[in-house]
Amino acid sequence: MNSKDLLAQYGPRESMEYDVAIVGGGPGGLATAIRIKQLAVEKDQDVSVVVLEKGSEPGAHILSGAIMDPRALTELFPDWQERGAPLNQPVTEDAYVFLGERSSWRVPNLMLPPFAHNEGNYIISLGFLTKWLAEQAESLGVEIFPGFAVAEVLYNDDGSVKGVATGNVGIGKDGEPGANFQLGMELHARYTIFAEGARGHLGKQLISRYRLDAGRDPQSFGIGIKELWEIDPARHQPGFVMHSAGWPMDSKTYGGAFLYHLDSNRIAVGFVTGLGYTNPWLSPFEEFQRWKTHPDIRRYFENDEGEITARRLSYGARAINASGLSALPRFVFPGGALVGCDAGFLNVSRIKGSHAAIKTGMLAGEAAYAAVTAGRQHDELTAYPEAFEASWLYTELKKDRNFKNWFRYGLTTGTLMNGFEQLVLRGRMPWTLRRRKPDHACLKPASECKPIAYPKPDGKLTFDRLSSVFISNTNHEENQPTHLTLKDAAVPVTVNLDRYAGPEARYCPAGVYEFLDDAMEGGKRLRINAQNCVHCKTCDIKDPTQNIVWVTPEGGGGPNYSGM
Repeated sequence: MNSKDLLAQYGPRESMEYDVAIVGGGPGGLATAIRIKQLAVEKDQDVSVVVLEKGSEPGAHILSGAIMDPRALTELFPDWQERGAPLNQPVTEDAYVFLGERSSWRVPNLMLPPFAHNEGNYIISLGFLTKWLAEQAESLGVEIFPGFAVAEVLYNDDGSVKGVATGNVGIGKDGEPGANFQLGMELHARYTIFAEGARGHLGKQLISRYRLDAGRDPQSFGIGIKELWEIDPARHQPGFVMHSAGWPMDSKTYGGAFLYHLDSNRIAVGFVTGLGYTNPWLSPFEEFQRWKTHPDIRRYFENDEGEITARRLSYGARAINASGLSALPRFVFPGGALVGCDAGFLNVSRIKGSHAAIKTGMLAGEAAYAAVTAGRQHDELTAYPEAFEASWLYTELKKDRNFKNWFRYGLTTGTLMNGFEQLVLRGRMPWTLRRRKPDHACLKPASECKPIAYPKPDGKLTFDRLSSVFISNTNHEENQPTHLTLKDAAVPVTVNLDRYAGPEARYCPAGVYEFLDDAMEGGKRLRINAQNCVHCKTCDIKDPTQNIVWVTPEGGGGPNYSGM
């Protein structure tokens, strides 16, 4: 039964009215809400703000490296240290390393471009910071509804955004309402801000509806896979930051890894693979596992006798923006705006997006506050893009705008040209590199590529997908319809498997997609294990036929990350 039929039978939906509704309770959405309320308190005005978060609690779905530049946070809360913000481990040392299969070369720090320096930054859990931001927001009077997945954008007759509707609950796998069925709720707002993170489900629809990306480069993404470990104190160096490039990736494939030393003998390790890769046999998950076996990386997990003594605590994965300024869409439209990674503000050269999410959230919040208190509604918040173009964030993104695009010419050329632009030209380049092909269009046929043989996991340092998903605390109500939908159920076998050797079974970091023997038809069929999904959005981005569409499951489902 489709939504229209459900509304006809069970409707109308209940509705609530707000001045500003915010979709997504991450750093960007919460910064938007906080800034609006800060201004309202200063002026002794009443502006109602609600934040809707699909995770079970703020921070449950948040995954990042993460090294944080505190500049935007300091603008939002100059007294964040006194307030107890969880920025506890300053960066003490940077290391950038190029890896061969058994070799390594560390770049002298004097040769590192400005974006590679992390003095004054902090190694954090972005999930913990998000929880803290939610506490600050609630103390200002922001209403936060965790466990509410927004499934639909609502429009006024003039085409402007009216608000959003949360998803129905209690729908069975057959699409029919069950005993616990409840219609979703409508939230109407004078302005609706979308802060869903990279490849937001609704943000993607809004970009298409309003043609916000017209004339812009296609968005580019990477899949970031992360593990949190507890290691031997003798191997721990609080504040030490390592980034690596090269092995196990070939020189033409964009990617890299990180190893961050937090406090309490913990390290965060992760691997980012650009989703513009061409070889369908590549598995980002397996590349990450293989990277950990390099001698310079493995040493952090073992004792002097070579035994693995470290303990893996958590696992997760998330698509990240990797596009740059040239792919940034228009981010305002009648009745609303995009902030943070929903628009693509992450600075891929710095491998940082949380400062950009907070800054754009603040700018959008200031524009929304001014519009609401002036009596306006459902128009474009033009003050937001104007403020962005006058901000330090715009200057930062403009200076680093070519970073990712240079690597299309290979690792060596990309490294040298980025060094030249930043160290010699100081970011004042007279040229801008453009990109025309989206990630999903980059795969070559499997017959034209060399298969990659990955070693079996040892269960101590390297692992399989299912044991990894287990420690991400991922869970979905099993009797709901799958949220990983297919436009055409035949395409995975007749096109993806036949032409590209079934890449969805490899690019998914959670074991969601499996090609099984079909006893009835005598061929293969695709099984979708939607309960494993960690909401990374990789399938929605990389599927070569764009046949897979990620939609919101019931609220509260998905991963429940701890300390990530």
